[in-house]
Amino acid sequence: MSSPPVSAPPALEVTGLSHSFGRRKALDDVGFTIPQGRFTVLLGQNGAGKTTLFNLVTRLYSNRSGSIEIMGVDLRARPTVALAKLGVVFQLRTVDLDLSVKQNLLYHAGLHGLSRVQAQARIQAELDRLSLAERANDKVRQLSGGQVRRVEIARALLHKPRLLLLDEPTVGLDIGSRQTIVDHVRQLCATDGLGVLWATHLIDEVRADDAVILLHQGRVLAAGDGATLCAKAEVKDLGQAFTKLTEARAA
Repeated sequence: MSSPPVSAPPALEVTGLSHSFGRRKALDDVGFTIPQGRFTVLLGQNGAGKTTLFNLVTRLYSNRSGSIEIMGVDLRARPTVALAKLGVVFQLRTVDLDLSVKQNLLYHAGLHGLSRVQAQARIQAELDRLSLAERANDKVRQLSGGQVRRVEIARALLHKPRLLLLDEPTVGLDIGSRQTIVDHVRQLCATDGLGVLWATHLIDEVRADDAVILLHQGRVLAAGDGATLCAKAEVKDLGQAFTKLTEARAA
């Protein structure tokens, strides 16, 4: 797929975003941009604020400060239009275990207003891409953890979003399943031009050429590719950079 036009809006643009729970500030003046067609890692320890950020972008929480734009559409001003451009895979499983794979996907397609014919075609296409077509009529509880995650990715893509958010999508999976999922999502950036924000605390899911946003205690400590973060921390390894930058902040 060709690169987006130079004038194309970013898949996601966050500016001056803060959020508090009582006296505890979960996010503090967070800002970053996710281009179309780019795999971007939101890297941070548990409790860094990743899930709070996702809840704001998905409108589960309402932002009172700062701005969030999805494909150039202001989320607070035009939430329905903005959210129609967004696909999400949450950290907690959200599929019905007692429905079949196809039933789960048909239900979700209906929520997005797809006709039965459109839904059938989109479901078949996504299950084929994820090598799950033969499991379409199986109940979700019969699938492995990695297969369930792939169903959730298929579900998030049914309405053809331009931005895909994934919150710790590989937690609890074996190494092979983790690799399959991250490889598939990277391929979506290349083939579909999706902007992807992949939240994780696992360094081994980050490639040296990935765009990385390092989030710690609710603030963006650094942003750039792996080499940029290593240069900032004056180390050669991304894992060491992550440790050094977060420890410096804690001190």
